[in-house]
Amino acid sequence: MQKIIVAIVLMARRNAALVVTAFFMLAALGLWYSAKHLSIDTDTDDLFARTLPWRQADIRENKNFPQFDKLIVAVVRAATPEEATETAAALNAGLSADKDNFIDSTYPSGSPFFTHEGLLLLPPNDLASLLNAIVAAQPFLGQLSADPSARGLFTGLGLITQGVQSGVDISPYAGALAGVGRNLQAAADGHPVPLSWQSLIMNGTAGVQNAEFVLMHPQLDQSSLQPGGKATAALRQIAASLPDVKAGRATVDYTGQIPLSDEQFASLTKGLLLGGVISVVLIALWLYLALRTWRLIVPILLTLSMGLVFTLVFAAVFERVLNLISVAFAILFIGLAVDFGIQYCVRLRDIRHHTPDPDIAVPETARQAGVQIALAAMATACGFFAFTPTDFIGVAELGEIAGAGMFIAFFCTITFLPAVLRLLRPKAELAPVWLPGGVAMDNVLLKHRRVVVAAFVVVALAGGFAIGRVGFDANPLDTKDPNTESMRTIKTLLADPATNPFYADVLAPNLDAARALSKKLSALPEVSEVLSGGTFVPEQQDQKLAMLAQAQTILAPMLLAASTPPKPVTVDDIRASMAKTHDQIMAVAGKLPKDSPLLGIAATLAQLQGESDDRVMAMNAAVTRFLPLELTRLANSLNAQPITVQSLPPEVARDWFLPDGRVRVEALPTAAAQTTKGLQHFVKAVQNIAPDAGGPAVSTVATAATILGAFRTAAVLAIAAIAIILALVFRNIRDTALVLATLALSTLLTALFAWAVGLHINYANIIALPLLQGVGVSFNVYFVMNFRAGMRRFLASSTANAVLFSALTTGTAFGALAFSGDRGTASMGDLLLLSLLAVLIATFIFLPAVLYILEEDAGET
Repeated sequence: MQKIIVAIVLMARRNAALVVTAFFMLAALGLWYSAKHLSIDTDTDDLFARTLPWRQADIRENKNFPQFDKLIVAVVRAATPEEATETAAALNAGLSADKDNFIDSTYPSGSPFFTHEGLLLLPPNDLASLLNAIVAAQPFLGQLSADPSARGLFTGLGLITQGVQSGVDISPYAGALAGVGRNLQAAADGHPVPLSWQSLIMNGTAGVQNAEFVLMHPQLDQSSLQPGGKATAALRQIAASLPDVKAGRATVDYTGQIPLSDEQFASLTKGLLLGGVISVVLIALWLYLALRTWRLIVPILLTLSMGLVFTLVFAAVFERVLNLISVAFAILFIGLAVDFGIQYCVRLRDIRHHTPDPDIAVPETARQAGVQIALAAMATACGFFAFTPTDFIGVAELGEIAGAGMFIAFFCTITFLPAVLRLLRPKAELAPVWLPGGVAMDNVLLKHRRVVVAAFVVVALAGGFAIGRVGFDANPLDTKDPNTESMRTIKTLLADPATNPFYADVLAPNLDAARALSKKLSALPEVSEVLSGGTFVPEQQDQKLAMLAQAQTILAPMLLAASTPPKPVTVDDIRASMAKTHDQIMAVAGKLPKDSPLLGIAATLAQLQGESDDRVMAMNAAVTRFLPLELTRLANSLNAQPITVQSLPPEVARDWFLPDGRVRVEALPTAAAQTTKGLQHFVKAVQNIAPDAGGPAVSTVATAATILGAFRTAAVLAIAAIAIILALVFRNIRDTALVLATLALSTLLTALFAWAVGLHINYANIIALPLLQGVGVSFNVYFVMNFRAGMRRFLASSTANAVLFSALTTGTAFGALAFSGDRGTASMGDLLLLSLLAVLIATFIFLPAVLYILEEDAGET
């Protein structure tokens, strides 16, 4: 191999102008080709092989329920449930009309089904409690039905004071009265806000919430790096035009697969520009300190650029598509491939210090360093190629590209680099090229070699302790930028088990099986709630319908009054009713607690009496805005009809029933599932009952297992391949074991550092571990091969100088990743830097100490 490398270097040097010209022409052609044929896939689903069982399950679920795939989810919140409903309905209408940006849009809870039959979905006990509360409030509601105005409201409050006079306990109504009081006070202060009659009438027992969801499928622009970007912008524009949003009474946030994917790509590039600029400046500084002349720095940078271009061409030809992980190959290439050029040029400087003639020094440099660089390239490539047979497609493709890049970088180092050096003609070296302080460090390590090795044994044990405590974070959300709109929105949903996106799905063969399975899953402590097709075709309907019929009979006069058009109300009418109600409250003030909401209402009424007619009528409009709507809604809900599978509206049935009769069952986790361990326990518990369960929770846990399995496989393959290569080159078990032992120490040190700083492993940063193998082997090989060549001062050498500056340039390139706004990519940069630090410590301290012990043992024998 040595002779071949030297021959190639001499050939490139003899034909320098031709080689450089050919490289530039091929690079230009390659860039043109790559621009035409290379694209980026931002879909995180494509990071894993479609043949995996859990991926197959996801694909089947997406086929069975396509309405849940590739969504943008708008989350509408408002000060009152009515405003949230009103805004969501208006948003859905606007999105549905915009066919240029949206395929479709649905507002699931806005279906009339929930208005008319919604009460039948409640458990019997909850329904009984709600109906009892409504019936108990019949006098108050009856007054409002007959007179849906502020006058009717105040008259109703007067009826409550009669109850107080009779000794009735009104404490159950304290919350509702407090709500009325707050609205009246806001109106009295000149800031009228709508009163939520839904909250008052439902009395909190129906699970009233102020968040509504609108689901939309956007028109995707696959030619864009953010395919859903145009649709997301349209969503923001439509939302901003809605009245309640304009008034500041409602907000529209969004999340979902599409914006999460789009924003992740944007996060990948966020901060990388600044990081890249800083990296380039620092790399130039390290190169200057290592090489001291532009005549060596420029050739290395040009060689690095050529290698990067040809690696890009390799990706365009053989991969054609970059994913969210393989897109990082460029920074990894720069960080790793620059080592080859530095090693070559620093060795050249050292040799030219003794042999100034370049015609002699250049082939001698190739003879001394060529095989070492080739071995380093092969070892580093093994760390990448080891991922190729795994199911983690994202990293497998990165491994293929970066692995090929190592061979491309080596080829450029022995062809293009010597040619450029020939053209630029760097001058001979006047001073020795040694690592500053290397002599002193060598002396210390030589003197204390056994103590140093013993200390590292202790450190290795600590690393062994730490390696089992560096947790794996399986939550893909933790690798994303938390400051994006989608992430901020989804974090608010995680807090509520009912809206937690990490649920589990099971398909039951029929409705009876779905109900039976729901009962089993509901009994699990890890499950907070279970929904299924049976939820929407509830049991005990005859009992519930009887309860509704009885309530309807009792409330018939009230409902009849609600259907009669009300008489117009004047400001004088309202003022008169305010005065009367104020006096009625004050008449029973002695029987009320000091913190009674009624006393606050009386004070507010007195304040309103002194306000203008406009303010009084604004108060009337605010408190009655949603009253007629809620009275109509109540009347409709009491007139519910029996629900059957056949009577379910299509927009509800399609979410839970398949045409072949199978029924979807959805288990929602408790808050404990927000942690990786909690989610694993939830999935395990569900799968113990339903082994074929799928859904986001199962996919997330399975993803973690796939990633860990891929890295175990890759680690074994990489170590085996590296060991074989070393054994073939060294033909010596001791030297092979020495390189692998130093590599193992680097791994343990990395684990210790990661545990110390609280850095968790995730699906993005775990790529640092095989890179650790490649980089560690490269540096270790240089020292061991020097030892085999007879060198006995390891740090006071040009090799150590080159390794140090290679590490600095590599670390600087990796540091650019740490600037990324994407937390996964940033954590990759962090872990790479920790890994590099571990490699340097093992290579510069542990390995020389061991080599000095071997030298001593060899001398004794």
